[in-house]
Amino acid sequence: MRLVIFDVDGTLVDSQADILASMAVAFASAGLTVPSDDAVKGIVGLSLPVAMAQLAPLEDAATQDAMVVAYKANYSALRRANGEKGSPLYPGARAALERLRADPGVTLAVATGKSRRGLNGLFESHGLHDLFATSHVADDHPSKPDPAMVLACLRDTGIAAADAVIVGDTEFDIAMGHAAGIKAIGVRWGYHPDARLAAADVLIDSFDALDAALAEIWGQG
Repeated sequence: MRLVIFDVDGTLVDSQADILASMAVAFASAGLTVPSDDAVKGIVGLSLPVAMAQLAPLEDAATQDAMVVAYKANYSALRRANGEKGSPLYPGARAALERLRADPGVTLAVATGKSRRGLNGLFESHGLHDLFATSHVADDHPSKPDPAMVLACLRDTGIAAADAVIVGDTEFDIAMGHAAGIKAIGVRWGYHPDARLAAADVLIDSFDALDAALAEIWGQG
């Protein structure tokens, strides 16, 4: 049995519009200058408290906590208003997930910096609940690149690290996977540029290339 663990934001869905808008609200709520789009995209994947501390390092903990609350409130409001349109699946994502899910030798999982509420909302919007055997979120684990979420996916499924791979768009995903002893596929359509994905075992440009990348990692092709 093989395990494929997916990141969500920037890998399965393009949520940058909601992320950027919510971060702008968070900074405005504290009377601060909004970071550049590139700076915000650079922290996608980290747990929100860690991300906020990186983007507003001079603010005290109470201010950062209040900014996290403002971000979450705006993100939730946007999700309710926009549904799947706010975080559309990337081209080929659904087909790739369904193809892998239909393989009796493959199990799918999620490891994401999203909250459980956010992930459940996304799954509901896109009808993805039935595709994944397990999922782990920032509510219950240290922030990426700590390997805790990947290790939990391995425990839940009983699959060995040698038979698992993570698919993600950031250096945090790759580092998290490697820290847990699994291989990592970096995707080029997300939020980190190639230079930050250099540690990936394989880089791909589209979901059409995922099967070949998995075969390469697992020595089947």
